[in-house]
Amino acid sequence: MLEQLLKTLPELGPGLLVTLELTLAAAVLSFVMGHVIWWLRQRRAWLPSRLGHLYVSLMRGTPSIVQLFLVFFSLPLLGLGGKPLLAAILAIGLNSAAYTAEILRASYRTLSKGQSEASLALGMSRFQCWRHVLAPQALRASLPALVNEFTLIVKTTPLASVIAVTELTYAGQLIIARTYEATPVMLPIVAGYLLICWPILLLARRLELRFNPARSH
Repeated sequence: MLEQLLKTLPELGPGLLVTLELTLAAAVLSFVMGHVIWWLRQRRAWLPSRLGHLYVSLMRGTPSIVQLFLVFFSLPLLGLGGKPLLAAILAIGLNSAAYTAEILRASYRTLSKGQSEASLALGMSRFQCWRHVLAPQALRASLPALVNEFTLIVKTTPLASVIAVTELTYAGQLIIARTYEATPVMLPIVAGYLLICWPILLLARRLELRFNPARSH
């Protein structure tokens, strides 16, 4: 078993790198699009608000694998066919963006409206008020939930295997199909996912202690 385990590690390396790339790109897309969807949802105008609400409802109400297939088979219409990794990044990131938007919306709703009114009274623009007053507080409050969402992205990456993205789990499945030995392959796969998630959790803990020093005692 040990011999097979040592043989497996080099073969899983490329899959681990693909999983890491997929995770980081999808997390960035989720964070950026999450802010866009949150911004749409909190607009007073009917159309932007409805669009944001519809997006969240569709992403949360349909299976992720259906969304993945929809993106994958739609890319050729845009001249981007044959890019399964791009399809996986878009599908996973856009799905996660709906949850990120809801996390941000819940965090912003905890902030006092008096802060916005005071900032505007002092001559700040609405963007300056958001950038310097509201956003730092909301991100601080939403940090634990955002970290949880980003770790869920890591756990969602094996879904990309259905469109032939050779991420970590799929790379392991190919080895198992060849060697008929599962345990020596699955153990380093588990370690690989922990290797990706652990730095995220450590960074979140460091940021939480920085923003909320009282929790360190």
